[in-house]
Amino acid sequence: MATFGKPENALKRAEELIHVGQMQAALQVLHDVITSKRYRAWQKTLERIMFKYVELCVEMRRGRFAKDGLIQYRIVCQQVNVGSLEEVIKHFLHLSTEKAENAKSQAEALEEALDVDDLEADKRPEDLMLSYVGGEKGKDRSDRELVTPWFKFLWETYRTVLEILRNNSKLEALYAMTAHRAFQFCKQYKRTTEFRRLCEIIRNHLANLNKYKDQRDRPDLLLPESLQLYQDTRFEQLKVATELELWQEAFRSVEDIHGLMCMVKKTPKPSLMVVYYAKLTEIFRVSGSQLYNAYAWSKLFSLQKSYNRHLTQKDLQLIASSVVLAALSVTPYDRGYGASHLELENEKERNLRMANLIAFSLDPKRDSREVPSRPALLSELVSKGVLACASPEVKELYNLLEHEFLPLDLASRVQPLLGSITNVGGKISSASSVPEVQLSYYVPALEKLATLRLLQQVSQVYQTMKIEVLSKMIPFFDFSVVEKVSVDAIKSNFIAMKVDHQKGAVLFGSLDLESDTLQGHLTLLAESLNKARELIYPPVKKASKLAEALPGLAEVVNKEHKKLLARKSIIEKRKELQERQLLEMELEEETKRQKIQQVTVEAEKIRLARESYEREQQRIKREQEKKEIDDAIALIDKNKKKGKKTAMEGATKQQLLEMAIQEQLKERQELEKRLQKLAKTMDHMERARREEEAPLIDSAFQQRLVEEKIAHERDQQQEIELSRERHVGDLQEKNRLSRMLENKNILQDRIVSRRKSEFDRLKRERDERIAQRLQDNREKREKHRKLIFYLRSEEERQKKLEEEEALRKQEEAERIKKEALERKAKLDELAEKQRQREAEVEERVRKEREAQFRAPAVPAAAPAPAPAPAAVSNAPGTAASTPAKYVPKWKRGESSAVAVTPPEPDRRGSRPEDQRQPAATDRWRTDRTDDRRPSAAPGNTGKWVPPSRR
Repeated sequence: MATFGKPENALKRAEELIHVGQMQAALQVLHDVITSKRYRAWQKTLERIMFKYVELCVEMRRGRFAKDGLIQYRIVCQQVNVGSLEEVIKHFLHLSTEKAENAKSQAEALEEALDVDDLEADKRPEDLMLSYVGGEKGKDRSDRELVTPWFKFLWETYRTVLEILRNNSKLEALYAMTAHRAFQFCKQYKRTTEFRRLCEIIRNHLANLNKYKDQRDRPDLLLPESLQLYQDTRFEQLKVATELELWQEAFRSVEDIHGLMCMVKKTPKPSLMVVYYAKLTEIFRVSGSQLYNAYAWSKLFSLQKSYNRHLTQKDLQLIASSVVLAALSVTPYDRGYGASHLELENEKERNLRMANLIAFSLDPKRDSREVPSRPALLSELVSKGVLACASPEVKELYNLLEHEFLPLDLASRVQPLLGSITNVGGKISSASSVPEVQLSYYVPALEKLATLRLLQQVSQVYQTMKIEVLSKMIPFFDFSVVEKVSVDAIKSNFIAMKVDHQKGAVLFGSLDLESDTLQGHLTLLAESLNKARELIYPPVKKASKLAEALPGLAEVVNKEHKKLLARKSIIEKRKELQERQLLEMELEEETKRQKIQQVTVEAEKIRLARESYEREQQRIKREQEKKEIDDAIALIDKNKKKGKKTAMEGATKQQLLEMAIQEQLKERQELEKRLQKLAKTMDHMERARREEEAPLIDSAFQQRLVEEKIAHERDQQQEIELSRERHVGDLQEKNRLSRMLENKNILQDRIVSRRKSEFDRLKRERDERIAQRLQDNREKREKHRKLIFYLRSEEERQKKLEEEEALRKQEEAERIKKEALERKAKLDELAEKQRQREAEVEERVRKEREAQFRAPAVPAAAPAPAPAPAAVSNAPGTAASTPAKYVPKWKRGESSAVAVTPPEPDRRGSRPEDQRQPAATDRWRTDRTDDRRPSAAPGNTGKWVPPSRR
């Protein structure tokens, strides 16, 4: 750890390290300065150091360093200049947010730039295969590599700032601003998990604030500014929760707002209360709590009418209509009929809890036992004039469903009214906090209410009615839906009716029409009848025209579908494996980090405990020394008062201690002697007391035995008399009941036989069901085995085809290779023959040339007077006959002395070099010329020799 005389030197050193690229070393230097105890007095240089420190932390994504530095800086400037801490935190938040947004924009730009590699090709095959096998697009990879680390750091930044500012009364506005920005972050990027954690963090901060009320800088919620900031934070939390559709977290936010209001005993502003009740209506609408939804709408209407002066008459009419329809949508019977005591108690607690949430300021004059109910709400709406503000269609609908008695025309008159209110609704222009009002949401509940009212009124007039007639009277639903609605109403003791499908009639009667044991038999009967009908009349499947045209199409489609399903399952498994590996890596990293953090925390705890123990030991030692000196001085002063003289007037500390110890020993010895004497006296007194009380205890024991014996005999006699009286009464009762024994046996036999038959019937049915289920299971297993066998055989067939194709390709390659080798061998053989012919030709030419050079050496008898005809023919420009001309026998002697005629040049005028080296393509011409030429051997007389003899 480097030490600096001034903070400026540390800042300069850090900048130098940054310029050379050693950012980690620069961060460590600044961290050492911030955490050092030498610089506890705030100065402007420390603020500049903190700015540079948070910039390095953001650049390197070191959230832990940033948190430690901010905590130390808060300690420095909390009481001196808290505004500096606020500026540093704002700078930290700004940098983190900017980095995250830059990473997001960079990822989007990279995705656009790398979207297409080749402008002429849509997508490469390898990219397509990678996208389907890997299951990861380019955007996902870029987000994971660029965006996710910065988003994690930004989330950690929000948590760090909230943790630092949670108990700071001077920075409440910054705490609220950070919470709002964190909410907007979760809303913008749909971070539901982080939003839940953020809500829990803020909730814990408020709980700790109420738990530890003796903190130094604790915010005071009784102040209007602090209360307003906390309320705004909770209401923003509620808005974001509803926009993210986290309804459970939204309900918890409502409870947080209610708890905050109960804590400070103050109602929020009407504008905030409008938001509160508007969000409550959404929460109760999603949860299906129609009653509490109607109460929330009622409160919302009251607030809008009282405090919103810009509300138009049309908007007021729309809200009033929604309130009335919400109240009418509540089921007109109690669903808790026949419930257990525990369920009723839970329902009571739930009603009380919801009543507290719906109405902040309950009227103290009202009966505390009153709970929200549909009749109470409707009467309240009528008394407060809400019904008068509703639209005419809603008023007429209310009168028809609540006051009119029209058993035959009720549904037909309600249906057009429901159709007219279906399209009514929209955004309220003058109150932005109120959500969009759509009256069509209440139409299904109102149709169900109209059906219940019609059944109730019909049951009061008729005892029996045809099912077709009743179905025509209810145009909203099919009769099966009407049965379900009526069953629910019958369970709640709202109406009493039976449906006789055999006779096709509906029977109305008293409320005790069915017992509790027969309530579910109608549903079971209907299900059994449906199954029986399907077995007797199975549905006919129509074959498609395409299947008729292509008979094997269905099989091909099934095979391709199975292949696609198998491929999809493989891809999903690979995705799951990759996700599992990533999750395991993250868990492993988190575990390592937690272990390191735990080790660091434990080491810090051990160090603090050791220092605390050492300080405590030193304090105890000092107190002991001081106490010993004080005791010694006190003893010496006491001895002086008794008249004793000290040995030395100017004694030292050690001498004083020794004198005090001697005095203490003397006093302790005297006290021990007194205690021994007192113990001996007490021992004698105790022995004497026990000797005196021994005979008295024996006499009292004997007297107690006699009294207990007399009491025992008396109780025994009373028990015998009572037993005799009970026996006589039991005999009389037996004689009286013996007359009914035969009737009892007959009834018992009848009940047993009936129950036995019922038991046998149920047992047969159960055996049949078990047998049917076993049969179904066997069929399922058989189908499964067939499917597995098919898949395996298909896989083996495919594998066999692949092996045959590979073998065929190998044989084809070998055949091609063999043909190539044969072709090469033939070519080599032809080339060898060609070389032999060329060698023969060259040898022949060589011999002819040698013969030419040897021809002048032949001796001549006399000079020839005139050239022979052969010689003349060889002269240039002559038109002699061709060489190897036939010579008669009588002229052959004359030509023997003539010089050998040189070979005739080629007829085409080719040069001798061409004759010495004939081309391979003119082999036939060369052979023919060689065959016709005379031999150039010495001594040749020009006689023609066949080629075979040459």
